[in-house]
Amino acid sequence: MNFPFAYSVKLAECGTKHLALYLAIREAITEGRLAPGEKLPSTRQLAALYELSRGSVSLAYEMLTAEGFVQSGIGQGTFVCGWEQETTTERTDEPDQAEAAPKLTEWGRRLMRTRASTVERAEGEGIEPLSFVPEGVGSEWFPWMEWKAEVALQWKKFGVAWKDGHSSEGSLALRQAISNRLRRERGIVCDAENIMITSGSMQAIALLAQLLLEKGKTAVIESPCYTGIQRAVNATGAMVIDEAVDDNGIIPQDWDAQLLFVTPTRQFPTGAVLSYERRRALLAWASRKNAWIIEDDYDSDFRWGGRPIEPLKALDREGRVVYVGTFSRSMSVGVRIGYAVVPNELIEPFIAAKNLYDPYPTGIVEQLALANWMSEGGYDRHMRRVRRTFGKLENKLRSGLTRHLEGLFEVIMSDAGLHVYAKWKKNADDYARLVRECEKKGVTWRDGARYDTCQGNTSVPRLSALFGFAHLDEGRIEAGIELIRQTAYALGLFDSNQGQGGTVHA
Repeated sequence: MNFPFAYSVKLAECGTKHLALYLAIREAITEGRLAPGEKLPSTRQLAALYELSRGSVSLAYEMLTAEGFVQSGIGQGTFVCGWEQETTTERTDEPDQAEAAPKLTEWGRRLMRTRASTVERAEGEGIEPLSFVPEGVGSEWFPWMEWKAEVALQWKKFGVAWKDGHSSEGSLALRQAISNRLRRERGIVCDAENIMITSGSMQAIALLAQLLLEKGKTAVIESPCYTGIQRAVNATGAMVIDEAVDDNGIIPQDWDAQLLFVTPTRQFPTGAVLSYERRRALLAWASRKNAWIIEDDYDSDFRWGGRPIEPLKALDREGRVVYVGTFSRSMSVGVRIGYAVVPNELIEPFIAAKNLYDPYPTGIVEQLALANWMSEGGYDRHMRRVRRTFGKLENKLRSGLTRHLEGLFEVIMSDAGLHVYAKWKKNADDYARLVRECEKKGVTWRDGARYDTCQGNTSVPRLSALFGFAHLDEGRIEAGIELIRQTAYALGLFDSNQGQGGTVHA
């Protein structure tokens, strides 16, 4: 008996039998090795094949059923979902493709245009052996065994009753835990009812854009700006004002707009902190224009020096700011749990919009596991550990770039975040040459041009780079900087005697 499950591989990765089987079957379904409607082996068969208990197989099947990958019937067996649709859409002939091609809505066509431009700009950005491309928290810094134990515990408690008592806005226990943490750590006073759990921060941003923007309305975004925000706004058909940022963040204007997207605690990608005066100016603008502000606080939890920066939401007295956060940065990009702190006026519209996509809460077991982990202090212990670790890594990277590549990059000062932003000091041709040659040697980073807006801002595009470090260790950071230095020296990019020194020891 042979089935296309990579069980042994998954078991080596996670160490938990039922979770390994769940991941292996899910992968086989998503990659098409198990077709819609295909019948899965019985629990007895799989248990015998992989030397598991039937309870472990049943738990894996329950997890797959809860997430909609399989369905089962009493006395019928377990089947890969989608077979009804497949059988009812069989066609007896092949019509002309041009005639049969479905036409997207205007929203769909805008979305595909923005996606195409992003894919083109991202081409070739694979994760290389010495990649400084920001990836979030590296797997070696996250306590996976502790987290898996929490998830497994919740699955045991939860069983098949995955719908009971949970609505699309998310686990009440997690929302209460987030509310308490925001009050304690960020100075944001809010109730659990104001917190909506989402599948990462991007889902919250996209839903808010759909709720608040359309043709005839105008949104303000920062320049440069996170590409996800750009895509979400452009897909709505709204007019876009891209406002420049400087060393103190976005420059307030009297915009004729209904919505502002801003990253005040740590501007993305430059790292600039919005000054207090400008924060007050943005709130005054929103009050005057009867507008909304969406605050994306993506990684300010990681701070190495100075006092924590007060979010814009903490200053909001009129309920005009929607605060968006995520756990994907502090845990893993694979943990798709984000949230939005929604003002009272937007609670019902947001719930209604989310219900269209998630009638039942997505990843409810992971939500419950996170709530329990937070309430027992595990999450805070994890954050204290990684802050110490990442503070050292950030210092290693920043000092290495400053000391050994100062003739090429101007490193922008910051005391928080999971990447270092640096401006290129030479011309565009030299930058392109360095990027090409470094890629050949297996060293990559994120080109800052990816985040430049193109909505009519006529300023000269900035040449810049983002260097991530949270997935690396000190040795790999040293090695990466040394390879960049050697490559730049071989290309003749250093002036005078710069770059001729020995091996980097930052």
